Amino acid sequence: MSTNTTPLIAFQKLGMEFQQQRVLDDINLDITRGQTVLVIGESGCGKTVLLKLMIALLRPTSGAVTFDGKVLADLDDRELTQQRLRFGFLFQSAALFDSMTVYDNVAFGLREQRRLSEAQVREVVRQRLQEVGLPAEAEAKKPAELSGGMKKRVGLARALALEPEVMLYDEPTTGLDPIMTDVINELIIQVRQRHPVTSIVVTHEMKSVYKVADRVVMLYPLARLKPGENQILYDGPPSELKQSKDPRVHQFIEGEARERLQELAGTR
Repeated sequence: MSTNTTPLIAFQKLGMEFQQQRVLDDINLDITRGQTVLVIGESGCGKTVLLKLMIALLRPTSGAVTFDGKVLADLDDRELTQQRLRFGFLFQSAALFDSMTVYDNVAFGLREQRRLSEAQVREVVRQRLQEVGLPAEAEAKKPAELSGGMKKRVGLARALALEPEVMLYDEPTTGLDPIMTDVINELIIQVRQRHPVTSIVVTHEMKSVYKVADRVVMLYPLARLKPGENQILYDGPPSELKQSKDPRVHQFIEGEARERLQELAGTR
């Protein structure tokens, strides 16, 4: 884990609800610069909501999200846009523009910024595509012509083109075969090695956790917690996950369903 104790991102007594259904409650979490944090937990525990709160795509119902010392909810639209430019976001579906080629997808953010000449844009696009292992002939393809793994890599190249300080990954290996899953894991590691970046990865994939993470945060669904229980069941290095004394952590990392089936059947 990073030795820098100053948080780059901080959640302070954070709560989030949708139509009176609370998803996150009293979350206190600091992420320091340079860390690779993997957020795990069952579906519906608020992992993706946490990512969206980090870049103010959602605003918390209670508490605060602080980025580099600034409370995001206090920023006006112009300041918030400036802060968001410091983030890269790899969406679960890659979220490519279907009507654009691979080249134009990766170039999109650079062109919007209007800081580089088209020749400079071309150099950055080709460099980023090369970094994620895509050949030059992929540039002219449309997203519909790409495999799931290629789409993810194009999405990553597009995010990296803007040289973000923070990379957010939402289920980056969902729907991929084991080999392509490992390719994405390797790319996340390479991004950290090539660029001074803080990474937050939401995932269900335990192989990714053990391979990629400096730190693991496990959330638990609020509806299944006892009154007063902390929603964060585990916060620490991946090497100590299996030593956790909480049986719910073991059930998740080992993929054990027996107690959940009993719970769903109402026999517990």
